[in-house]
Amino acid sequence: MDIGVGLDATLGLSLDDQAQLSKEAAKLGYTNIWTPEGTGQDSFQVCAQRWTASREVVTEGLTTGIAVSPVMYRTPVAFAMSGGTLSQWTGGKFIMGIGSGGAYRPRARQALGVPRLSALALMRDYLTTVRALVAGDRVDYQGEVVTLKGARLGISPAPKTPVYLGALGPEMCRLAGELADGVCLNWCNPERIAWSRERIAEGAAKSGRASSDVTVMEYIRVCIDDDVDVARRAFAKATMNYALGASVPTARERQLGYRAHFERMGFSDELAELDEMRKRGASHDEVADAFPPELLKTVGYYGPAGGAAAAFGRLAEGLDIAVVRVVAARPGIASTRAVLEACRPELVG
Repeated sequence: MDIGVGLDATLGLSLDDQAQLSKEAAKLGYTNIWTPEGTGQDSFQVCAQRWTASREVVTEGLTTGIAVSPVMYRTPVAFAMSGGTLSQWTGGKFIMGIGSGGAYRPRARQALGVPRLSALALMRDYLTTVRALVAGDRVDYQGEVVTLKGARLGISPAPKTPVYLGALGPEMCRLAGELADGVCLNWCNPERIAWSRERIAEGAAKSGRASSDVTVMEYIRVCIDDDVDVARRAFAKATMNYALGASVPTARERQLGYRAHFERMGFSDELAELDEMRKRGASHDEVADAFPPELLKTVGYYGPAGGAAAAFGRLAEGLDIAVVRVVAARPGIASTRAVLEACRPELVG
């Protein structure tokens, strides 16, 4: 199992901080470094900067990856151009993760001027076309969402960038098994990882390949602080928008995305109680303080450094790439550095 680091915009790190942490991650023995993508800094450029910094420690640089970029932000050709260029630049040390993002939410589609569509069809079209483009193929494709007529990537030799799919539910996991080079999981316990692998294997069988051909990676959140209450509150705040959503969900919204994912793991009643608090006007901090510790500890670790590596190792069971996704207990680079030290690969084993 490879062990990587995940850094995101919530950490408030400058570009210089990220470069420094990339070097430190390489010194500590991490083999890869990842970023998600929102509408902030361009993640392809962030990956390029981190790879360049890590070369001061490791000649070939750390593998960098995006997990994941919502496809509504770019066309398939734009993904292939950006990902292919970064693969060429880094000598193949880049992994491009793509996902449906908020495609299932009307508000997210409206913000980008995207019509109603099937998230599953959207990802099938993007996986098919982006992978073909980075393989150097001439692409003629007519899908539900994407149409390309004779499109070809002008990078020679073809960059052959690995394309991973962000997946939570059964159909997306099957699609990853059928078409993707890898799958990006998130907020899973070991039982959910095993369940996901079964769905991935079903998809792989459909396309006549072995499930071992599909790499399984996941972000595992870790927050380090000697004050357990400080760490728990920071971890709960990092979990809230995923498990609960930005607002109290409708019955339909509870069947989709991360809310459905957490409910499949058995937390429907606990999340419903937190929704009731929100309906009564509870503050963000009050909801965070009420978050059940058993839910938080099911998907990550918070607390003193001493318990982090063992907990991370347990949560990573069944993964090919386990990524320490940093949750900062306090502002500043020190909290991020504490997580990197606590979960360094030699301690995880």
